[in-house]
Amino acid sequence: MIGLVYFLLLISAIRLHPFQCFTCPEENPRFQYANYSAPEYKVTGKGFLKLQLINQRSDFSFVLFSGGLLNPKVVAVSNHVAFSNPDAPVYPRLAQGKEWNEMTVTWTSGYGINEAEPFVEWGPRGESMRSPAVTLTVDRNSLCGAPARTVGWRDPGFIHTSFLKELWPNRVYTYKLGHRLFNGTYIWSQTYHFRASPYPGQNSLQRVVIFGDMGKDEADGSNEYNNFQRGSLNTTKQLIRDLKNIDIVFHIGDICYANGYLSQWDQFTAQVEPIASTVPYMIASGNHERDWPGTGSFYENMDSGGECGVLAENMFYVPTETRAKFWYSTDYGMFRFCIADTEHDWREGTEQYKFIEHCLASVDRQKQPWLIFLAHRVLGYSSCISYAEEGSFEEPMGRESLQKLWQKYKVDIALYGHVHNYERTCPIYQNICTNEEKHYYKGSLNGTIHVVAGGAGASLSTFTTLQTKWSIFKDYDHGFVKLTAFDHSNLLFEYKKSRDGQVYDSFRISRDYRDILACTVDSCSSTTLAS
Repeated sequence: MIGLVYFLLLISAIRLHPFQCFTCPEENPRFQYANYSAPEYKVTGKGFLKLQLINQRSDFSFVLFSGGLLNPKVVAVSNHVAFSNPDAPVYPRLAQGKEWNEMTVTWTSGYGINEAEPFVEWGPRGESMRSPAVTLTVDRNSLCGAPARTVGWRDPGFIHTSFLKELWPNRVYTYKLGHRLFNGTYIWSQTYHFRASPYPGQNSLQRVVIFGDMGKDEADGSNEYNNFQRGSLNTTKQLIRDLKNIDIVFHIGDICYANGYLSQWDQFTAQVEPIASTVPYMIASGNHERDWPGTGSFYENMDSGGECGVLAENMFYVPTETRAKFWYSTDYGMFRFCIADTEHDWREGTEQYKFIEHCLASVDRQKQPWLIFLAHRVLGYSSCISYAEEGSFEEPMGRESLQKLWQKYKVDIALYGHVHNYERTCPIYQNICTNEEKHYYKGSLNGTIHVVAGGAGASLSTFTTLQTKWSIFKDYDHGFVKLTAFDHSNLLFEYKKSRDGQVYDSFRISRDYRDILACTVDSCSSTTLAS
């Protein structure tokens, strides 16, 4: 639940730091910022601020400070502002289950299993059934360090997941979240709806949105911790605006940049609720979810702020074998998605490498012609200045470890986050473009197209000035990618800017099954006269 609160206060002592008046006439400094937020202040002595509150299982108070951020002094504290039911079920997020005809619903509430039984009431329109939910929570001891275990700690509430099984392909279902209290009372959410996934190979219109590194931001413009994801609001708005034309979303790492301040997860799930409650919202693990020294992450940095993957693994469902191994595959109609976890070792001989090969090798390309590889860090190609300075134009040991698999199993597109911009390569193998076309590919690609799509919200990453032959399109702006499969032979790729939702880069692939079977360099087994 999200509420807008009008707070009446005397604001003569406030300094609203983001505002800078370069053209206003001079006046008493005591009043200039007050007049900015309330033009009638000098007449009434009162001002209004519109603030957005989200349900975080607690009451709120407003505190008025003087002295700015460097020398704050409490001037006044408001009465408590309370939600009608702070424990109510909120922020549902859908995800594909381990079977194509299973949808999972995860949500947050203030009700533990000693207080109420959680469930989902759901069914096709006009029918209903109930599915129980499992309940998890997180305590300080399950986290790995500061600030998550110290100043950033906030009880994340109870996280419930229900599994809705044996769905009919493409059918619309309604659902609502429920809790039966032990005194017999029922607590309900509002009613939501979703469309079940198509069966593997189903020939129907299928639309997929992919991006990384979105984060969250305060819709009312107020300050917050980690305030560098302003672009996330535009991305969120564009996805909501086009939601009728989106079937599934992949957010490939760096989800909300909580970095150990746990209340940020509530803020993020509230921001994406209109999307995640309607279409499957699939995530991948990024450095800001997982990395922490001594916890098994591939990188020994402190980017997760002590969360070490625990919050991401609980707040969102993913169809992994175990929560600690954040790699998985999922089928959506004519698509096969192989999602890697770049915060664990992917090199040849590792468990994850074996998973990646199995995911790529096991797909029936006659039924699912569109093979997509997703990961957070750039395992392929990027012109980001930091990668260019390393001389690799990639995450070290990235494509060296995986490009033979991409080529052998003919991965169409590999997409990454981590770098906060947009870039598309030619179809490529071993640093050589395998197709000279840029916008309309007919027949075999002969390589894999690599795309950086990490510009969904976080502050942007600079490109190198060095020119590379493989980079076709770059954009230093916020945006996201959309794939549209029209049938087994035609795929449309679009890059859209978040500020206006318009298409700024695109290409099409048109081919048949024989083109997928065709041999290219390193894509067919070696043969001899004897064989």
